[in-house]
Amino acid sequence: MDVVVTGIGLTSCLGSLQTTWSSILQGKSGIKVHHLFPELPAFPLGLINSQPSKIDDLTQKLLLATLEDAELETPSNECGVVIGSSRGCQANWEELATQRYSFHNSFHNAPNSISNWLHTLPHQPAIATAQYLQTTAPVLAPMAACATGIWALARGYELIKTGQCQRAIVGAVEAPITPLTLAAFQRMGALATTGCYPFDSEREGLVLGEGGAMFVLETAELATRRQAKIYGKILGFGLTCDAHHISSPQTINGSAAKAIKESLERSNLKPQAIDYIHAHGTSTTLNDRHEAQLIQHIFPAGVAVSSTKGATGHTLGASGVINTALTLMAFRQGYLPLCVGLRKPEFDLDIITKARKAQINHAMCISFGFGGQNAVVTLGR
Repeated sequence: MDVVVTGIGLTSCLGSLQTTWSSILQGKSGIKVHHLFPELPAFPLGLINSQPSKIDDLTQKLLLATLEDAELETPSNECGVVIGSSRGCQANWEELATQRYSFHNSFHNAPNSISNWLHTLPHQPAIATAQYLQTTAPVLAPMAACATGIWALARGYELIKTGQCQRAIVGAVEAPITPLTLAAFQRMGALATTGCYPFDSEREGLVLGEGGAMFVLETAELATRRQAKIYGKILGFGLTCDAHHISSPQTINGSAAKAIKESLERSNLKPQAIDYIHAHGTSTTLNDRHEAQLIQHIFPAGVAVSSTKGATGHTLGASGVINTALTLMAFRQGYLPLCVGLRKPEFDLDIITKARKAQINHAMCISFGFGGQNAVVTLGR
């Protein structure tokens, strides 16, 4: 049973799926320097608007765009839901904590700005999606740091392959630009000061971005029956954990390599069959070096590689699904997405820096997350 993608919704600091795709092919970035919080310095950020977005608004926007693209209507009570988020509604809790601490510096009789705290639990994007669909099918809300998006794709794929659903809405959404998130990454020394330059010898660090992507996954039989357009197929996945270090990756022979090999095995492919890799490519010193070595170790020389975080910023748990959406657009449009921001490559890889026309048959998207989370998905034309 083939599992195909018949609808995509995406939002980023560059706009919708189409505007994001078009901008990246032109080498444009949506990253700008913003000074949002008086207690913190200015940072380059991938903001959708002039102020940080609300996760509920992003979730609804993505869902509506996905349903429209797939030409589906609600209710859809047999549709599975797998929507993840690494930060969830953290912004709501930060606002409440700030308000309560600033109220006479105590919690006593402090105001409560969350009208219903049950709507701010980590699974809220998945629950909101399920309620809109009026579904009674399985509803899942994975959370695996920056590997969350591909974990969601894998779980949705499994729901269909095991016969629990014929169709599922899957994806991830993030609104991570908050004082706590910025302060934490700043304290780690991981934030860039001017921009995001994946695989560049002068890269500075990551740039936080907001947004997400959702997909309609369904059986090829169902898609054919309703004459739906098909972006591509989910062929296989690999999910592993280093159990090694909170932020530092293992060696190239560790569990990240195992996740790539498992994804290839489940897809019945050899490394030579992969035409394009959308790398995690965060623009941090450790990640890009580790990932470049990993690609060189497993794949033959000449495989095309890029990371689009130089254009969208790092959307944390949603980055894997944004990468997947752009890779599926590469299947459909016949061009490879650029590694925006790269000027001086440090590694001996075939990195896409100019618009390149190419017909790809098989592609791979890679995500790594804190805690040693590794997630890989293989896609087919």
